[in-house]
Amino acid sequence: MSVLRRVATVLAATTALTAGLALPALAHVTINPGTAEQGGFTKVAFRVPNERDDASTVKIEVSFPTDHPLAFVSVKPVPGWDVKVTEGKLPAPVKTEFGELKEAVTTVVWSGGKIGKGEFQEFEVSMGQLPKDVDQLTFPTKQTYSGGEVVNWADAAKADGSEAEHPVPTLKLTPASAESGSHGAASASPSASAGVATSVITQAPVAAASSSSDGTARLLGGAGLVVGVIGIVVAALALRRRPS
Repeated sequence: MSVLRRVATVLAATTALTAGLALPALAHVTINPGTAEQGGFTKVAFRVPNERDDASTVKIEVSFPTDHPLAFVSVKPVPGWDVKVTEGKLPAPVKTEFGELKEAVTTVVWSGGKIGKGEFQEFEVSMGQLPKDVDQLTFPTKQTYSGGEVVNWADAAKADGSEAEHPVPTLKLTPASAESGSHGAASASPSASAGVATSVITQAPVAAASSSSDGTARLLGGAGLVVGVIGIVVAALALRRRPS
């Protein structure tokens, strides 16, 4: 019985370790991909996992930057969810390649749907023109649960480099590559007059399987660890049973 207890203890510890490896991949609200080129246009997905066992996520509110506003924002419909794009007056007009920008998208809210236990959902947004004078944009996000709890993902990175409790979704901006250049950014820009352009893309969203590859890799790695430990335990038991 003592051997069996030791086996059970090892397996329990391994399972806990595997869970610890897998969960961080889906632990926070994030932007995917996490980088884009300065001065261009990009499509990103706000990935929202449900972190509660006793409640569902029923509302997501993403705040857009007003110090570096985006002239063009469009959202992709998500089945079962309503979306509301709100434009607001900027604290001060901002000059862009498309003219002086006085208003821009300030928030995008998805509601009416449900993200259940152990699930996540991606909310896609196309946006631009990205600024050229900063290396990142942050998008504070409020996640509302069916029980009324609101989690505010708005914490800045800590000075020591460790992760904040509720890190703000961040899009890193990198210098434009030589291949894209100014003509590459221009070709991706919407053919609209100066000002804010908000629209809803009518295509059905694609499956999220590919975007969850990071979580899948962690899970597979954890599963391999479990199998390895089980093999060691079985071999040890076999040696103990061999006649002396």
